[in-house]
Amino acid sequence: MKNSKIIQQLHDLGITGYEEVVYNPSYEELFKAEMSPDNQGFEQGLLTESGAVSVKTGIFTGRSPKDRFIVKDEVSKDTIHWDGKVNLPTTADVFDSCKNLVLQQLSSSKKLYVVDLFCGTNPDTRLKVRFIMEVAWQAHFVTNMFIRPSSYELENFGEPDFIVINGSKVTNPNWKEQGLNSENFVMFNLTQKMQIIGGTWYGGEMKKGMFAMMNYYLPLKGMASMHCSANVGEDGDVALFFGLSGTGKTTLSADPKRYLIGDDEHGWDNNGVFNFEGGCYAKVIDLSEEKEPDIFKAIRRDSLLENVVVNDGVADYTDNSITENTRVSYPIYHISKIVLPSKAGHAKKVVYLSADAFGVLPPVSLLNDDQAQYHFLCGYTSKLAGTERGITEPQPSFSPAFGEAFLTLHPTMYSKTLIGKMKEHGAKAYLVNTGWNGTGKRISLKDTRAIIDAIIDGSIDTAEKITIPVMNLEIPTSLPNVSEGILDPRDTYASASEWEVKARDLAARYIKNFEQYCDTEEGKKLVAAGPQL
Repeated sequence: MKNSKIIQQLHDLGITGYEEVVYNPSYEELFKAEMSPDNQGFEQGLLTESGAVSVKTGIFTGRSPKDRFIVKDEVSKDTIHWDGKVNLPTTADVFDSCKNLVLQQLSSSKKLYVVDLFCGTNPDTRLKVRFIMEVAWQAHFVTNMFIRPSSYELENFGEPDFIVINGSKVTNPNWKEQGLNSENFVMFNLTQKMQIIGGTWYGGEMKKGMFAMMNYYLPLKGMASMHCSANVGEDGDVALFFGLSGTGKTTLSADPKRYLIGDDEHGWDNNGVFNFEGGCYAKVIDLSEEKEPDIFKAIRRDSLLENVVVNDGVADYTDNSITENTRVSYPIYHISKIVLPSKAGHAKKVVYLSADAFGVLPPVSLLNDDQAQYHFLCGYTSKLAGTERGITEPQPSFSPAFGEAFLTLHPTMYSKTLIGKMKEHGAKAYLVNTGWNGTGKRISLKDTRAIIDAIIDGSIDTAEKITIPVMNLEIPTSLPNVSEGILDPRDTYASASEWEVKARDLAARYIKNFEQYCDTEEGKKLVAAGPQL
């Protein structure tokens, strides 16, 4: 697409006065811009010895959910789940006011980046998304994270389905009178099909913003939209890994024995599972080549590190002085074993990942159909430090569909579509605790990988099993290559009664949380599948 057409479209949006526009820059162009001495502050990139560029994202080292709003209008009023905590309503007038601030900021820029990308592998369901920003590394981030069109697709891209305008340098002085929560804003307008960003530099707002939009459009068409990673074996067997940040989605799906479909966001339609993205966004705190070789080796030229401490060009992955939520984004082809295009058949194994910081959940539990639905609607984990602004220590959290922060419809819509697909294709569900047990130590990655191997190869299904009380979960008594004495969490405490005290506390939280789904007969029926006091 010629720049003259892009310039006209920018003008139509109200962006004028900038000095230069760069359309779909190459990695080389982005690298030169990131290394330019003209960049100051958070625009500066730092070259590391691996070839990756490292940047800092300012005070926002995670998403800012309290600053996220959706315009409540004729399009959205009856479809968005207005829950009062995730999907916060605002008006079209407030949106336009904030949008004008962003447009004025970008109009004063020396250089703008316009990047056209796809969100979704399948041509019949993907969104054509146009990203507009003035910061080179933000253009780099979306180029990594979304699907890059071919030259032919770019030439025939046409009008975008959605536009993201990132004005990270501007804040809103009128936020109080407009009923917002701070001078920063992340807003969506479904009528205009637009996201605007102000005040936060964090790249994840663009990535998760488009995930929220896929979460809106796909379930309304009967497709599952899922916060999960996915991989596939040599025989075409697909596994899904649901979980919030820090639970192991990216790590566990990057399996040298299997092929990666994607690490975070997927759909499931009549043909199978497909990736929304063209890259991966991995946590790198305490990263080592020994523990996570695939991710470690993926950090090279064209990768983008966020908030990692760098000393003399060497990235220090053990240093959390900036944030616990240190990250890297990289194109998916930096992982050696992938499928392209990023899609495969129907899933047979569905794994729910929970980083339980309170030492109650077993390392693995086998779930029946009702339990699969119950635990999907609960989405229990512990929010870990750094993944959201203000989270400094683990907190118990129930996140429906293991992705409440990105759900735009009622949680039961996601349960209905996923469980429907699972039943249709005979998929089995498992609950895996990647968190802590009674020893006070985190369950080792080695043991968790061995558990996943047992799920994939089916040996867990034939293992001897017992049911642990209170939590009402069926567990294996032993598994190949898994440390003895950890599969029953009671065995990791000085006494079983010590575990039971904690288990009863957690069970009560589950029961209280699930009350929100008990206004229907279907919800009441599922209560028996959960913890029992």
